[in-house]
Amino acid sequence: MGMKIDLTGLSMGQIISHLGKGDLSSEELVSQLLDVMQEKEPVLDAFTMINTDSALQQARAADKARKDGCKGVLLGVPVAVKDNINVAGQPCGCSSRMLKGYVSPYDATVISRLRSAGAVFVGRTNMDEFAMGGSTENSSVKVTKNPHSRDRVPGGSSGGSAASVAGGSAIVALGSDTGGSIRQPASFCGCVGLKPTYGRVSRYGLVAFASSLDQIGPLTRDVTDSALMLEVMSGQDSLDSTSLNVEVPRFSAELKGNVKGVRIGLPREYFVPGMDKDVDTAIKSAVRKLSDMGAEIVDISLPHTEYAIATYYIIATAEASANLARFDGVRYGFRAPDAEDPMDMYCRTRAAGFGSEVKRRIILGTYVLSSGYYDAYYLTAQKVRTLIRKDFDDAFKRCDAIVTPVTPTTAFKFGERASDPLKMYLGDIFTVTANLAGNCAISVPCGMDSNGLPIGMQLFGPALGEQAILNVAFAFEKARG
Repeated sequence: MGMKIDLTGLSMGQIISHLGKGDLSSEELVSQLLDVMQEKEPVLDAFTMINTDSALQQARAADKARKDGCKGVLLGVPVAVKDNINVAGQPCGCSSRMLKGYVSPYDATVISRLRSAGAVFVGRTNMDEFAMGGSTENSSVKVTKNPHSRDRVPGGSSGGSAASVAGGSAIVALGSDTGGSIRQPASFCGCVGLKPTYGRVSRYGLVAFASSLDQIGPLTRDVTDSALMLEVMSGQDSLDSTSLNVEVPRFSAELKGNVKGVRIGLPREYFVPGMDKDVDTAIKSAVRKLSDMGAEIVDISLPHTEYAIATYYIIATAEASANLARFDGVRYGFRAPDAEDPMDMYCRTRAAGFGSEVKRRIILGTYVLSSGYYDAYYLTAQKVRTLIRKDFDDAFKRCDAIVTPVTPTTAFKFGERASDPLKMYLGDIFTVTANLAGNCAISVPCGMDSNGLPIGMQLFGPALGEQAILNVAFAFEKARG
């Protein structure tokens, strides 16, 4: 029997080492974590479901597998899963009334990869409904709180995942990122959030929001954990035709603790008036630190940045309107009662099943795809997307990674932006470009504002450039302590 180990602040890497040495069994670890989850849940509201019996069962199976000589890299490690990723036998509700009562009949590819590495699935995390939002206020289940201040949002849409990792009720969690939904909550809550290159990680089993933008990624306590999770999750998948057939590097083994000679680009378009003074100061001081560590700071330009929000909200809503057409009350999920005919059933079901933000985006998307407007909006947005991608390609000829803020402000108060969707959308200005270009990006904590709220630094890498940004993030994290 192992000893009782204080889990607060332990990284996944440290926990793997305790499990490997036998200081701790997976059953003890999971049972302790479940206690922490139950204790913190009334404060954080991070989970839509805690998977108590099944998690302990999985943990016992992991302990037995370890005795039998199994060497899975995540053997017995508890993982929390965002509520839009399918896990066989668990509900997958996307924090929406529309999928109330739906139980997933299959595992998403990332889940089967984590499962074969030995991971234990402990619970499902709250999110903005169908991943649409930046504050987790659009959940139909509950309102998740920021662990640093209960009157502030945790960010979104992966707010439950970020709050659980930063608040100590998860060691590592999965999120999804369509326009910043991993990086922004990681920045707001003070953990590490990685959006992989589009196609690096299979999307099979992720409930689609915008298929050309969505990526699954990890939220972790440190950069090494992020690298390790990416290794396990990545790789081509025959079930996702957009997944890339490229070799998966050993990201965690290749982490370098120095940035000597690394060229870091600073885009002038990302330091805008109206940005929080504390955020501006923290990012600039992080850049000075990288420079003191031997990185070469290069001034660059990403000239089409000002069109990014408009482009994103045309493409994302257009794809969402197509993807969400399947939720019609026919095959699964919610169906409105007392309908007179099929048309009436569709209308009532979608009116009652979707929340206001989801409806807003479906309406926007249907409008930009409609026959009179398709060329003016959707087609034009696709052309601007190409220009944004080219901006990055040109910039990466001059630098290895790009540093920017994650968001213009730190975590805002509940209700502060709920009545002003446009203000909420503008908060995505620094994150959506990575999704439009298909590149990778990471958010790593770099300081606190005057209210004691976390600030994240964002690093962009080129497509498949995860190792470069993980290295810079790792070196920075080490130097910061």
